[in-house]
Amino acid sequence: MLAWQLSNTLETTFCLECLEGALAHRQPMIFNTDQGTQFTSVAFTGCLAQAGIRISMDGRGRAHDNSFVERLWRSVKYEEVYPKAYETLDPAYQGLAQYFVFYNDQRPHQALNYRTPAEVYADRQSRSLQGVECPP
Repeated sequence: MLAWQLSNTLETTFCLECLEGALAHRQPMIFNTDQGTQFTSVAFTGCLAQAGIRISMDGRGRAHDNSFVERLWRSVKYEEVYPKAYETLDPAYQGLAQYFVFYNDQRPHQALNYRTPAEVYADRQSRSLQGVECPP
C-alpha cells in the first residue's frame, strides 16, 4: 500500500490526492481500477495519461479482475474495520493509518512466502538498482 485516502463520498478529488501520493513513491507502467465514476473522470484518467501510465479497467461486475486489491480490502475489513465498528471518520482514519503500517511492515503474507510487502518492495528496489530485471 503506497498511499490511501478515506472519504465518505465518491468524489474524484480524494482519489486524485491518493493517486498523487502513490505516484510520488513509484510510477507504474499500468494502473488498474474498477469503472467507478471517480476513476473514469477526465481529471483522473488525464493525470494517469499525463504521467505516461497506461490505464486498465476491470470489466463490469468483474471483481476478480483485480484480485490482489480485492484481497487487500477483505483483509482491511475483517481485520480492522468490522471488529472496531468505527462510528466516525476520525477514529477510522487513525485506525486505518495504524493498520496499513502493520499490513506493510509487520504482517507476513502467505502469497509473499510469509514476507511483508515492505520486505518484498525493498528487495525489488535493491535488485532494480543493481540492474536486475524484476518481474512486475
